[in-house]
Amino acid sequence: MLISDRLRNIKPSGVRRIFDLARQMKDPINLSIGEPDFDIPEPLKEEGIDWIRRGFNKYTPTQGIPELREKIASHLKKKGVHFEEVMITAGVTGGLLLASLALINPGDEVIIPDPYFVMYEYQVLLMGGIPVFVDTYPEFRLKEEEIVKKLSKKTKLIIINSPNNPAGTVYPKDDLMMVAKIARERDLFILSDDIYDNFVFDAPTCPCMGQLYEKTLTFGGFSKGWGMTGWRLGYAAGPRDILQQMITLQQYTFSSVNSFAQKAAIKALDFNVDDYIERYKKKRDLIYEGLKEKYHVQKPLGAFYIFPEVPGGNGEAFVERAIQQNLFIIPGSVFSKRNTHVRISFAASEEMLFRGIEILNRIG
Repeated sequence: MLISDRLRNIKPSGVRRIFDLARQMKDPINLSIGEPDFDIPEPLKEEGIDWIRRGFNKYTPTQGIPELREKIASHLKKKGVHFEEVMITAGVTGGLLLASLALINPGDEVIIPDPYFVMYEYQVLLMGGIPVFVDTYPEFRLKEEEIVKKLSKKTKLIIINSPNNPAGTVYPKDDLMMVAKIARERDLFILSDDIYDNFVFDAPTCPCMGQLYEKTLTFGGFSKGWGMTGWRLGYAAGPRDILQQMITLQQYTFSSVNSFAQKAAIKALDFNVDDYIERYKKKRDLIYEGLKEKYHVQKPLGAFYIFPEVPGGNGEAFVERAIQQNLFIIPGSVFSKRNTHVRISFAASEEMLFRGIEILNRIG
């Protein structure tokens, strides 16, 4: 067999069968999307186009252009995030891959609160590490006793994603302080995926791990908050010794990151997206109010997903029934060791949401 040993535990996503079913749908009510339904704001598009026309189309420094790194550093300082170094990455996923390469040895254990973004598990497995899942159901809170009982001498990292995909949870500061205490006592690293930090609905901002613990690698980006999903632009910030290793790894993997998008991102950090977030808060309220009578569901405080428990407790079967009604959603088993919930994205038009709510209440 020519395939490398490291791919033995890497399987195609379980959602593939669902997507195969969905391809048979004509003009579906699509509430599966993991990206904003708004385009990149016009001033930011124009900024990118302007730099293309000015010839800023060559390779950039491996760690990113200095002016964007300085702008991100200033942005993080205002938030109170601890860091020594900043680098630009090919999206948050690119940054997480570099961090995994830099930190995870075969046999290292990585704590992942469940439910979780599916990529965390498979990046750990790709490194030969062992993902260790910590249950956060039903309130999707971080519980000290659940984390402590999963720790071992092999534990190396904890991954935190808040606001959370798929549950829409914003972990309270008390939960994060508890995780920081555990990490400090055992000298663990924390990877904090903050990609949805613009999408916070009931508070001005959300707390983040980087504010509370020095050995945190903070990951952020421009895909969600400014609609730049296709421009593949993110950043990582944290201890200098780790970032320097990640920059070296980037030389031999991604080489460098999208040139003109980096210039547009400088402008993005000064571009106010409050109106966009307010519209998403309205959509959050619409779908939560539309589902709460019939479903056991937590009100999302951030991101743009809602994660209800389905009647009968079989998320995959429920999704198949929804597809038969021309509604496309994702089974919770894609994001969890449980198959009791479904992920619904409210990054869609209000008309689409009303149609989806009607079907969900009919088949629930």
